[in-house]
Amino acid sequence: METRKIGSLNVSVIGLGCNNFGRRLDFDGSAAVVRAALDAGINFFDTADVYGNGQSEEYLGRTLGQRRKEVIVATKFGSQMQGQGQGASPAYIRRAVEASLRRLGTDYIDLYQLHSPDPDVPIAETLGALTELVQSGKVREIGCSNFSAEQIREAAAVPNVAHFVSVQNEYSLLKRDPEAEVLPECQRLGMAFIPYYPLAVGLLTGKYRQGQPMPGKTRITMGGSDYAAKWLQDRNLSLVEALVSFAESRGHTILELAFSWLLCRPAVASVIAGAMTPQQVQANVAARWPLTEADLAEIDRITLQPST
Repeated sequence: METRKIGSLNVSVIGLGCNNFGRRLDFDGSAAVVRAALDAGINFFDTADVYGNGQSEEYLGRTLGQRRKEVIVATKFGSQMQGQGQGASPAYIRRAVEASLRRLGTDYIDLYQLHSPDPDVPIAETLGALTELVQSGKVREIGCSNFSAEQIREAAAVPNVAHFVSVQNEYSLLKRDPEAEVLPECQRLGMAFIPYYPLAVGLLTGKYRQGQPMPGKTRITMGGSDYAAKWLQDRNLSLVEALVSFAESRGHTILELAFSWLLCRPAVASVIAGAMTPQQVQANVAARWPLTEADLAEIDRITLQPST
């Protein structure tokens, strides 16, 4: 498996998003997915304290066991945790990291990420507390998520602290917003970019098609009517049809297209798609397609058309 850099960390270009653990997968199902990822050469596992209200971290830590040192574990803090609180104040960070370390069954976190900006806490205070964690050895690198380019610049300008080495924002063939400012800022600062929702919560797997019955018990169909309406809007479904046609005309699947296109972006370090089964892990790892400049130009033509 090819690796890329997130700060000092070498991560597999295909990672595993662990957001299903404790939510849609019990321990046995989660463990099967983790083991399949390890067998397939994945070494990068991304979770968060809020996933499954802590169970994602617990399940990941229990499954890794003695193999902990073979992998890169990323988790996040800052979102509302029942009985724990939320935010990015120094006091909360110290509480949150100890809770994550305990759930993960480890004494260090490779990449500790602020889940979203905290408007009530100056970024210098947050970075000061995170620097203490790096200096103590509890955290190797720090990252942020859902940050704008302006917020990234503000954090990078704080002197005498550890700095974010990565940003994790939504990015896919259906949502290309980071290209305007965030991706250029990452390249300017030498930060890694980690796209979340790389498969647009399943739309880019090809299982949602215009004029065909919706699959049952999926993340979209079980998320409520408002959630479904957000993702299953006409523009998205029309783009999916165009991308399916493009991929199939070249002997590939839309899944292969979604992964390969993201990995063509220089700042992207790893594509951390989730998985419900070992078979989905294997499909994700195999989803590589060397896109040409002509391919990329055609993809731009398809996906950058103005909304009608």
